[in-house]
Amino acid sequence: MRVVSLLPSATELLVAAGGRELLVGRSHECDFPADLGHVPVLTRARTHGGDSAAIDAEVSSALAAGESLYELDERLLAELAPDVILTQDLCEVCSIDLRSVERVAARLPKPPRIVNLNPKSVFDVFDDLLRVGDATGLGVRAEAAMVDLRARYWSAIDYVNPYVPGPEVLFLEWCDPPFVGGHWTPSLIEAAGARHSLNAGGAKSRRATPEEILEAAPERVVICPCGFDMERVRRELAALERTRWWPLLPAVLEGRAGAVALVDGNQMFNRPGPRLVDAFEWLVGWLSGRDELVPTAFPVEYLAR
Repeated sequence: MRVVSLLPSATELLVAAGGRELLVGRSHECDFPADLGHVPVLTRARTHGGDSAAIDAEVSSALAAGESLYELDERLLAELAPDVILTQDLCEVCSIDLRSVERVAARLPKPPRIVNLNPKSVFDVFDDLLRVGDATGLGVRAEAAMVDLRARYWSAIDYVNPYVPGPEVLFLEWCDPPFVGGHWTPSLIEAAGARHSLNAGGAKSRRATPEEILEAAPERVVICPCGFDMERVRRELAALERTRWWPLLPAVLEGRAGAVALVDGNQMFNRPGPRLVDAFEWLVGWLSGRDELVPTAFPVEYLAR
């Protein structure tokens, strides 16, 4: 079995199912586990980076023109001759779009099976683990991994007090312009005992105006820009602090230590894979004041004022 993954979360699901040795090709964003450096890279981004505003402008321009944000190395894909390609069409901003993958795969001498993953909740992620296992002949090991992840999720739920109203949370999946979390993130926040009134579980992340954010009056804030590591998240915080609306948020205005959290958005929450359970355990621990629940070395920093 030869597997190509064009999605970081799919790579993590494959590895969780015991399929690390089956991976013969990956996307440029597939960076976990750390020992995948020898696996050939098949994609590259067309955007040139910069701060949030610059990236947003590039993405908006490309999408308006009907252009893909990523390039796929067709020749290398043909050489790798995969039996299975793992991809998605949930978000055309996050990875190469499904149509491009299908078009290229159809031209291969032996068209591979394409597994399209589009989770809307953490339970969909558990199901995707089974789907990856089924497609790669690793069904038994995938089921065992899924059972373990589900057990950890429900163990974390035990720490949530359902009789005490939780805080309003602002989850920033992008900072300039501000986008609030979507897909599985709002439902995770609600399951952790808090509220996320700016977006509902299952809906896509969406742009929110400063007026909407201020009206929501968030008591806790998570800054977790999609694809940004901690160094870049810190820079995003500095930009937020220069806006007019940021100092007016209750989470900032009240100055309670730990009310604002900076989380590595390249690794946590924004990848619908096994580590979504790590992110949930941290979330419950943070909101409930149960530090013992937070995974070791979880990539988070807190605003100390």
